[in-house]
Amino acid sequence: MGVRFTRFVGVAIASLGTSEIALTLCNGVFHLTATPAAIISWFAGAVVSYVLSRWAWERKGRPDVLRETVPFWMISALVVVILTLATKFGYHAAAWMGLHGAKHVLFVDLVYFVANLFTFLMRFVIFHYVLFAERTTAARAAATGPDAIPPGTRTAPTPAEAPASAAVAVTAEAAVALAPAAKAPKDGTPAAPSASAAE
Repeated sequence: MGVRFTRFVGVAIASLGTSEIALTLCNGVFHLTATPAAIISWFAGAVVSYVLSRWAWERKGRPDVLRETVPFWMISALVVVILTLATKFGYHAAAWMGLHGAKHVLFVDLVYFVANLFTFLMRFVIFHYVLFAERTTAARAAATGPDAIPPGTRTAPTPAEAPASAAVAVTAEAAVALAPAAKAPKDGTPAAPSASAAE
């Protein structure tokens, strides 16, 4: 989880930087209202987040639409609601405080940044334990193999181990059967052969 979290921090920085640049342009250059500015900024960051999140959880090849793409954008839909509300709050709060120009833009960017910190933690938990959890667990099990089974959980030898186990058992039984015949009396007379040995 530490590796995933570290990678996702980089993903969040890249997506947040993209969103902040888009928000600054929408607010300071194009003078858009809160809702379209928030949606455009969110979409720009979400595209970057989607591409880099697949890298963070080592997803390669064509994405699974039903398991990855659709759930990701459903989560992103929740994120855009939070960020839109935060942006509107930033716009209204800046107007209430009488901020204009660069101060207005920077204040809205700050509010947007704080909201992104909250959504960052929320998205990481959902991605790690829900969205990518099943395939991550399967990949770990395939990589570790049967050696990952905790000691004491095996009740019987595998087919590959059975011949070796049987050979060890037969050798032990033969050693026990021959042990009495190998012992000689203390007076030096040879030991009488046992009935099994005579046969």
